[in-house]
Order: sequence, then C-alpha cells, then structure tokens
Amino acid sequence: MMDRAALRLILLGVFLISASSQPVKKKQNVDIYSFYINSTVTSRYATTVITSRVANTVNESQEIQFEVKIPKNAFISKFRMTIEGKIYDGVVKEKQEAQQQYSRAVSRGESAGLIKSVGRTLEDFKTSVTVAAFSKVTFELTYEELLKRRLGKYELLINAQPMQPVADFKMDVHIQEKPGISFLEVKGDLSSDDLANAIKTTRADKDAWVTFYPTRDQQTKCKSCGENGLNGDLLITYDVERPNHQGEVMVSNGYFVHYFAPSDVPRIPKNVVFIIDRSGSMSGRKIHQTRLALLKILSDLDEDDHFGLITFDSEVKTWKNELLKATKENLEIAKSFVKEIRDRGATDINAAVLAGVDMINRHPREGTASILILLTDGDPTSGETNKERIMANVKEAIGLKFPLYCLGFGYDVNFDFLTKMSLENGGVARRIYEDSDADLQLQGFYDEVAVPLLTDIQLKYTGGTNLTKTSFSLYFNGSEIVVSGQITDNSVESFTTEVIAVSKGSNVTYHETVTAKDPSDVPPENEDFMPRLWAYLTVKQILERQVLLKGQEKEDEKKEALKLSLKYQFVTSLTSMVVTKPQEDEVEVADKPKEGGEEPRPPAPGFSQYLHRPGKTGSRNVLKLLKSRPVQQSPPVALPAILGSTDYSTEDYYDLAFIKIPTIPRESADAVLPTMSVPRVGSNRFLLPSAGQSKPLCFDVPAPQKLTLLQDSASEFSMNGEFITGQIGFIQIAFHYKTNHLLTISTSSIRYQEGQNQVEFLWDQEPTQHNTEGVSLILRSNEMDVTMGNIRVVILLHKKNGEVFLWPAVRQQPKDVGLMGILGKAEASYEEVQGSQTLKIMDQDVKASLEDVTDYTLPSTPVIRCWLVPFQAVMQGDISDFTVTQL
Repeated sequence: MMDRAALRLILLGVFLISASSQPVKKKQNVDIYSFYINSTVTSRYATTVITSRVANTVNESQEIQFEVKIPKNAFISKFRMTIEGKIYDGVVKEKQEAQQQYSRAVSRGESAGLIKSVGRTLEDFKTSVTVAAFSKVTFELTYEELLKRRLGKYELLINAQPMQPVADFKMDVHIQEKPGISFLEVKGDLSSDDLANAIKTTRADKDAWVTFYPTRDQQTKCKSCGENGLNGDLLITYDVERPNHQGEVMVSNGYFVHYFAPSDVPRIPKNVVFIIDRSGSMSGRKIHQTRLALLKILSDLDEDDHFGLITFDSEVKTWKNELLKATKENLEIAKSFVKEIRDRGATDINAAVLAGVDMINRHPREGTASILILLTDGDPTSGETNKERIMANVKEAIGLKFPLYCLGFGYDVNFDFLTKMSLENGGVARRIYEDSDADLQLQGFYDEVAVPLLTDIQLKYTGGTNLTKTSFSLYFNGSEIVVSGQITDNSVESFTTEVIAVSKGSNVTYHETVTAKDPSDVPPENEDFMPRLWAYLTVKQILERQVLLKGQEKEDEKKEALKLSLKYQFVTSLTSMVVTKPQEDEVEVADKPKEGGEEPRPPAPGFSQYLHRPGKTGSRNVLKLLKSRPVQQSPPVALPAILGSTDYSTEDYYDLAFIKIPTIPRESADAVLPTMSVPRVGSNRFLLPSAGQSKPLCFDVPAPQKLTLLQDSASEFSMNGEFITGQIGFIQIAFHYKTNHLLTISTSSIRYQEGQNQVEFLWDQEPTQHNTEGVSLILRSNEMDVTMGNIRVVILLHKKNGEVFLWPAVRQQPKDVGLMGILGKAEASYEEVQGSQTLKIMDQDVKASLEDVTDYTLPSTPVIRCWLVPFQAVMQGDISDFTVTQL
C-alpha cells in the first residue's frame, strides 16, 4: 500500500536488432510496421497487451530482439511469438520443473533470466528470435496489475519508445468503473506540442476511453521525439465516485471484491517520531536531501499533531526527550535542529528504534494514531548488529501497538532486513533512490501517511471465504483498502459486509448487504477479471507474508501461491516462464526478479540503433524455413500488402492481440445502458466533446443528405459524406486533397486516385499501407486510416443489427484553424443552468434533454450520455449551409 508515488502503469516497448558488426541503416534491416498498446482497467484491475509486428526486410536471416519494460507490481500472464504461422507460447512452470531448461540455457552461456529490475518501478522482459529472410514475427506480451490508490487518485502511466517511427501505431485505453468516474486527466510528454491533437478522450458516466494515434510524421516531431520515433509517456489520472460510505462491492462469477475508502470521518491527530540515520555513509547529497525533506515535512504537520526527532550513528541523540505539540514555536526550534544534522560515525539501528518506541510509549494520547518512521542507508554496524535479535527487540517493544515504516536510502541498504522488520510491525518498507529528487521521494512517502482517518480496521464477510487480508492497522486519507474473496454458496441471494474500526478513540461500524447475483456488475466479456483479481491479490499478499512465516505454515501458504500462479499463468517468484524458440528448440527461462536484487542498469548503448547480425549458421530449422517459404512478392497494385502472408490475417492476429483486453461488443452495446434512446427516424446523431464538462453535446442531422463533413480551404482538403433515409451512418465518404488526390470509400470497396493512377481494394483484404507525399493510407480490420496534410481521419466500417455503414472519426486537425463542416468543431463550450434542463451556449439559453447515444467513432461503439440540443445551437447555421450536390 505504501509504494512511493501514485500508482503507475508503465508500458515501454523497445525492439532491437543486436549484433557485433557495424550498424547499418535500420530501414535496410527491420520494419516495425505495427505497434499496439491496449490497456483495459476494469474496477482498478488493469490488463495490458503489447503487440508488435516486425518484418525482416533483408535477404538473409537475422536475430530480432524484443524488449518490453513492465511495472514491478505486475505479473506477466502471457507471452507469444508467431513466426511463419507457427505459434511459440511461453509456458509458466514451477521453478524446479523448469530447472532442466534453465540449466541448459546457462550451460550454453546464455542469459537464463529474461526479466530484470530496471530503475525504480520497472522490470525488463527481453527475448530474441532468428527470423528468415523477408519474413515476419509477431510478439505479444500480456501482464496484469491491480491499481493502488494514492493521494486520492489512480495513475496509468504509458511510456512508448518503439525505437523507430511506426506506420500503424495505436494506443488504446479503456477504463470501466461501476460507481462512475469522478475526474480524468491526460497529460505527460506525449500530450503536448505537436502530439496533443493525436489524443482523443471520450467519457461516459462509468467509462472512459483514451486513444493515441500519432502519424508517422508526428512521431518524429514532438519534444522528446526524433529520427528514432516516439520517446515519452502519456499519464492518465483518474478517481471514482464514492457515494456509499460502506464502500463499493462488486460480485461476479462466484467472487467478490470490496473497495473501502471512506471520507466521512474526521482526521486523527498523530504522534510521529522520525528516526534519522546520520552515520558517515549518509554524507554529501544524502544528508542534504534528508534535511530538505524534513524541513518540508515539519511545515506540513498539523497543530494538533505531536512529533519527535531522533538522530543516530553509533550514538543516539534525541532533539527532545518527549513528544512535543506541533506549534509554530516548536516547529521553528525543530527546524533549527534539523539544519544542524551532520553525518558521522557508525550505525546503531537497534538503539535508535527502541528509543523511538520508548518516546511514544511514555506519552500515550487517547484518540490519536502513532507512527514510527526510520530512515537509514546501511546495515547495523554498532551496538547490537545481529539482525534477528534487532527484529525481536523491536517487535517486543512495539507489541503491534503502532506501525514502523522503514525507508531504505540507496542500494547499500539491506532491504530484506528493513522489509521484514516493517512487516512484523504493521508497516511497509520503501526504497528511496539516490537521485536528485530523493527529498521529494521522502516528502511523497510522508504525504501518504500524513492524514490517518481510521485505526484497527477489521473487515468481515458473512457468506465469504478464501478471503485476502482483512485486518489493517491504519487507513490514511487518499488511500484504499481492498479485500477480495469467494462466495461460499453460489445459490445465496446476498451476503453481508461489516467493517469495524476506531475513529478518534470511538468505534465506528459500516454494514451493508450485497446482492450476490448482480448481472449489471460486470459485462459478460469481463467475467474472468474477478477471479484473476482475487488470485493476483492473494498471491501478492502470500508472497509478502513469506518473510514472516516459518515451518509448515510457510510451506502451506507457498503451495497455495504456487497453485494459483500456475492456474492463472502468473510469472511470480515461485514460477518461471519457459520460452521455447524455433532454433533447435532453444530455451530461455524468465524469472521474476527480487526487489533490491540488483542495481538499475543504464540504458544499453545501442538503444538508439538497429544493428544487423546474420542468422545462426548450422541452424537446421532456420535453413528449413528458408527453403520451404518462397520470398513474398508484393501484389501488383499501388497499395502493397505489407501484411501479405496468411499468418497475419485479421481473424488470427488482430483479435488475438486483444484477447485479454475485453471491450464492449457491438452486439451488446444496449446492455450497457438499457434505457438508450435512438435518434428520431430519418436522422443521425453526432457527438461533440465539451471543454471542461463530463457530458458532451449531441445533435441530430436529418437524412437523406450529402454533407460537407470537414473542409480546410488553406490546405485544399475536404471530406464529404452521404447517408440515406432509414439507415444508420454513411453509405459513402469522399476525400479531396489538393487537385490530384481523390479517395472514395463505400461500404464495399475503397478507390484511391492520384492523378492518372488509380487502385481499388476491398475491406476484407489483408491489412495494407500506402504512403505518398502528404498522404498516408492504412487499411486494417474495419478501419481506413487517412492522413492528408495535417488532417487525420479514421473511417470505421460498422456491421450492426444487419446494417453495414461507415462512420468518420477525426483524430487530428490543425490547431487554431477554423475548419468548416459538420465535424469542423473540435469541441464546444457550455454551462448548465441550475434547476432546469437549459444550457447556455454562445451566451444563448438553449433547451436540452439528457439522451443516450452510440458513439460510432470508436470500434467498441460505447453508449454515451449527452445533452441533446438543436442543430442550429451548436453549428450556428442551418443544415442547408452544409449540404453539397455531389461528393
């Protein structure tokens, strides 16, 4: 619960061609022609799939390396390589069972550990495979993680670094939260400057979608981009509505999860003692940053808090012998003391912590919460140095009356020792990284524990079994307690939740009876997320407890964690993922690294280059591939099929890449909001995002019409569309660019004309790409991605209820340029008039009604709640102003 910054879900894809020879231009070697990152968050449980398709573009085999960085808190649950239509799946096995393959890899002098810790929050997954001449490989990695709430928000950090501009780059995030999303913000390196208009955010009451579709050109022009493409992050911050103080309980598939985060209780005054290591190893920047952090933390103490300061080396020095109230005068004196802290001597952790415990025990205060915070950078080297005895002494002295939080500064510290000592005493350990922001890391940790709201929290579930942790010493403002379990009897209609806690010395109780069968909780395509969430949380907590357990109890819990890891194919500290490659059954073994097991590595020097290494000589399987597969010839059309082989069919690969990313199926869109109304007969309903408002505007356009959808006279661009009476969407859309480009898209075919050159192709053909000066066309499954100049539009082909129709989605348009057409407005602005269904738009009062509309600009066709207003109110004109006589 006490990890440093707000939770970050970090996705970083890196692809390398590694070798010992001199680098050559990467375009001569490899083409990453498709790069998808898909992340779905269902009730805080995030499932992420990274799928990349890479082509060997030279006439010889070569080794292609796949490297992805994932959050340390995540479990990999699937890895797959597909070569020549053959699938190579990673298989999760018990470590002992994988030992034979592991030993073989080591004996060949190869790296047996594919996963390594990298930096503060990441682990590095790496593998490679030899790919035949002019062949392709698909890599797919899935990992899962439960988002933690910190400081009142969840954060999803997606970092993209494909290492070359990618023609077909897509990042899709879908957040589903039953109680509703209270706020959502998108920022980060990839949301600024030239990339801002490649991001689209769509919100409904319980769902949010964020898409990031930068063009190849955009991928080289952002602040952190260059000739190697994207290099930055997208940060999505959100929180959920909390109308029920008892918490949020979800039930699905015989499992439940309870999110408990009450805010209706007063803060509890705290007693906090800071125990600061000032030994010689803290010299220089460490001690300076510690002083800076303490000065800021002292300023943030509330006046009804009490505090103490202890510094130690081989001797223990207390600022005052007792806890003092955080008055302005006391804080100023304490700050003067902090400014004079100097490094010296050895490290007597035992005496220092016991002095802190004694200070709190000698000054008990009713209705308060006590906290010990230890900051050290090394092993005990003075006084009692036996770690087992130190832990026993501290545990006996504290007696589980209050938590001990241990902050380990740098990599010389014995982090295992601090982890065990903190867990034994109801706290957690946190590593403080030696860096320029170490003082901010210290402050960030304190902010998380600064406002205690409840103590001694016990959660009980009548009708629940196989529960995760149900007892917590403290609950802090901005955090969240999560409990999951199984329902004992699937036939029961309900079960009861009860939370008992202490608030400022008084007992408080929260009761709730939950319907055990609530079909609206989880969409059918997400049914397996609840058992996986329960398994993830169970395994995580068992592994954390392992350092505290002994004997048979430890073995029994270990067996349970192993059983669940194997069942759900989680790569944990008890399991390994065995990856068998096509080269003579070559084997690599991926193990989950241990926190603190190694120092973070600097980026490899070749990260900015694609290097070439010939395929391994004497590899019979590679030779066999070369003989059995003729060189793929491009079809004789102006749009070469870059996904030409049958192993890249839409059915096999596009859907497979999304198998762990449940979306709302088009056929069941009405089930999301069953009260959905439809546009009046003979019209189409359009959505218009609204600045600063959670609900967009929507308006109806009557049929039949031929309409100007988008027009920019300056760049000689226009897009027109036609729809007919009695049918949803458009039957035909035409693009005009300058004087010599015409693209006509219908529900059956696509025709592109450049001057005298013309080509026609079909929606159901293999994915295809075409680039000319100023124009980029990418055809993929039911989508035509069109970029002309600085305008980008995706045309989606929908098949719904027996109807087939087109719908345009504007993904990018120039800033500060007034575009014409139905889709010319990027967003609208309005204010709600209190007490009436009236909106103020452009200083005019407009009658509006809340309606539900299907958003066809997204493939999942979500249902969105919107304010329905007259066409003239938003378009500032009559429909006749937007009609054309021909497309």
